[in-house]
Amino acid sequence: MRSVVQKIMLQINAKLGGELWACNIPLGNAMIVGIDTYHDPTSRAGFSFTGFVASMNKTTTQYFSTSRQEDRGQEFSSSLQNMMTAALKHYLEKNDTLPDRIIVYRDGVSEGQFSVVKQYEVTQFEAAFSHLEGGYTPQLVVVVVQKRIRTRMFYSEGEGNHGKGRVMNAPPGTVLDHTVTSDSLYDFYLVSQHVGKGTVTPSHYVVVQNTSNLKPDHIQKLSYKLTHMYWNWPGTVRVPRCVYTRTRSLTCTVNIYIARLLQRSKTNCSIC
Repeated sequence: MRSVVQKIMLQINAKLGGELWACNIPLGNAMIVGIDTYHDPTSRAGFSFTGFVASMNKTTTQYFSTSRQEDRGQEFSSSLQNMMTAALKHYLEKNDTLPDRIIVYRDGVSEGQFSVVKQYEVTQFEAAFSHLEGGYTPQLVVVVVQKRIRTRMFYSEGEGNHGKGRVMNAPPGTVLDHTVTSDSLYDFYLVSQHVGKGTVTPSHYVVVQNTSNLKPDHIQKLSYKLTHMYWNWPGTVRVPRCVYTRTRSLTCTVNIYIARLLQRSKTNCSIC
């Protein structure tokens, strides 16, 4: 019972703006962004929403969030310029300065759509920068995160006491950025969770844009650190927190949208 009460109190604290824990992220004045699109699988009419979250402080514990309704089945949002502009204005209001670096984690993109992200979405980010005063040109990193992959990684301890090497799941923090990665992409695999039973599944990260001075090791370490920041779970999660925070934002948006549709339906029925 005590454990349950403690978890409830931690969630109340977090929802009231408290910071449960944080990681040291030595990027200085940087903003971490998470983006994804949700498609309703149940409604015949269907609807799609794009969720957007952006960190507002150096420890990435406070976030600005917004969402936009899209055309049915539309995966790539045409509202990213407006959402990025709104996030930057909130960041400026809170910190009295704009971020020097912006790192975007984009979820929900398949392998054949990387070029679309660079040509369509990155262009919207750059347009948002150009509309701000003072010739604002931050360093930009855009990383596509893929969770639904078939790649598996194993770790071998070498020769054991009984003459046989033990093969097990790769430990959390394992990065694979050679041999099995793409020849034409800037990508890597990251194992961020401990799995007691079954086989651990890594996440696939593809850097589609990098105008910063961040090296591959920096992006890999940042991605791993951000998996520690999801406050609904005391351990690490599969992808960076900004991707999970975006999911929560989308869930709230969809629930509000459905509630409004139901209310409108009841109103129309009462009029009839």
